[in-house]
Amino acid sequence: MIQQGALHGIRVVDLSRMLPGPYCSMILADHGAEVIAVEDRKFASDGLFFNDLNRNKRHMSLNLKTVEGLEIFFKLVEKADVVIEGFRPGVVQRLGVDYDAVRKGNPGIIYCSISGYGQTGPMRDRVGHDVNYISNAGILDLVGEKGGAPVIPGVQIADIAGGTMNAAVGILLALFAREKTGKGQYIDISMTDGVLGLLTLPSFLSQSRGQKQQASDGLLSHRYACYNTYMTADGRYISLGALEGRFWRRLCEHLHRPQYIPLHYDEQKRDEIIEDFRRIFRAKSMAEWDAELAEMEICFAVVKNMEEIMTDPHLRQREMVHSYTGENGEVKHGFGIPVKLSETPGSIRTIPGKFGEHTREIVAELGYATEQIEAFLARGVL
Repeated sequence: MIQQGALHGIRVVDLSRMLPGPYCSMILADHGAEVIAVEDRKFASDGLFFNDLNRNKRHMSLNLKTVEGLEIFFKLVEKADVVIEGFRPGVVQRLGVDYDAVRKGNPGIIYCSISGYGQTGPMRDRVGHDVNYISNAGILDLVGEKGGAPVIPGVQIADIAGGTMNAAVGILLALFAREKTGKGQYIDISMTDGVLGLLTLPSFLSQSRGQKQQASDGLLSHRYACYNTYMTADGRYISLGALEGRFWRRLCEHLHRPQYIPLHYDEQKRDEIIEDFRRIFRAKSMAEWDAELAEMEICFAVVKNMEEIMTDPHLRQREMVHSYTGENGEVKHGFGIPVKLSETPGSIRTIPGKFGEHTREIVAELGYATEQIEAFLARGVL
């Protein structure tokens, strides 16, 4: 087993902010890459510094709008393997830190841009956030109560599934290609593009069944009793996913409703069955149903909240929830590394640092003297 991680020796300079890019570089850092996160100090107090994503990284402040700041940037990327940026299209060109500028001094660089709508197309310059990207991709139309208004999910689907994950895949593909060709390349990641693929199954069902996909009214969204959520006696919820006949049969027999077995996907009886199941599940608490059904092969789960997952024994055993002591002695909780590699496992080596914590250290490594660094700090270069 190699403890340094699969990406040991890879250097990443991350210019991105907020969620998609920093999450991507955290994944790379978790697997051994050296990541230097770069942000302008003007963003330090805007309340949007997502510090949890800076584990395993070093963080520095840098003003790219200064001559000295640009000089420092190009020294940083001179020996880098990857650059990540999340500005709106055209910004890096105006700053002079775009792909063409970087590859002049580093032809093997892999340069990844993450944006809402991509670097091309009529919407490329439009501003947006997660809710806008899932709206434009048709995802939000399928979320919410039947016949009601769209409901914004409590998680960032486009940011992470559309942006982060596709950027990480793109970077790994480009690194693999460089091993064979020796050439770097540019990666254009659109969060809208990335999230569009989540409609693969709804699109298939729509075309194969000729049935319009609507919020809370599809095969995998509340249309049938077998794939649904139900309130329990204590106001909590449980979920069922008994799609296959064998799971449905077992569930119906356990609930003393054998007459429903042949009516699994019956269009005339589906509302009646759902209402009956609602009555049944309201008769006991969530904990009682968990004790009764958890070990049965019917595809059952309780709907857990944030506090519960932090102490969940399964997630703890899988090292997907971990605790660490922050800078002020406060115990904090974070999430682990989901990709479990047997020979080159990822690891959490350092806790998230403060904004710009490693600025002096990183700039000193580039050959600048202490007096120069202090002068840069005083003049707002760093």
